[in-house]
Amino acid sequence: MANTSDIRKGLCIRYNHDIYKIIEFLHVKPGKGPAFVRTKLKSVTTGKVIDNTFSAGHKIDEIRVETHTFQYLYNDGEAYHFMNTDTYEQIQLPESSLDAPGLLKEGENVKIQINTEDDSPLSVDMPQYVILEVTATEPGVKGNTATNATKPATVETGERVWFLYLLMKVIRLESIQKKELITSVSRNR
Repeated sequence: MANTSDIRKGLCIRYNHDIYKIIEFLHVKPGKGPAFVRTKLKSVTTGKVIDNTFSAGHKIDEIRVETHTFQYLYNDGEAYHFMNTDTYEQIQLPESSLDAPGLLKEGENVKIQINTEDDSPLSVDMPQYVILEVTATEPGVKGNTATNATKPATVETGERVWFLYLLMKVIRLESIQKKELITSVSRNR
């Protein structure tokens, strides 16, 4: 058992008969009254995010987790298959456990947190950025806009993203949960 002073981002806890990962927290010490901790908890099983407030000294049930590097192998339509890069053990995860599965390329490495009690996967940390080739875009006409405009593009994984109208063939997508283009890598030749 841990208490509220042990709360940190990424900590997995058992709360209300479910397993949650703390994605945000704030220790609050008001001028009047006891201190408390505001948290945003993401359910590992359903993906639902809830706001919760713990009073100071509240006991929380911390879950021991281990983080391992897994390589994305393939998607068979029902599940995404990953291989542990150390033990070569393979696991399957449903699409709901991934943040942006459409931007994941075969061979890409991800970090997966495993519950040490029953060896079940808890959460998947997607890479910070991916580099993907643009396979199709709508034609852009110079003069349609006064500023940098975005247009839809289809990348090599089949996912549609928005990016700036430039003659890019390969793009680097940062913040892949938002599917936004931040920087580019190379131009069409």
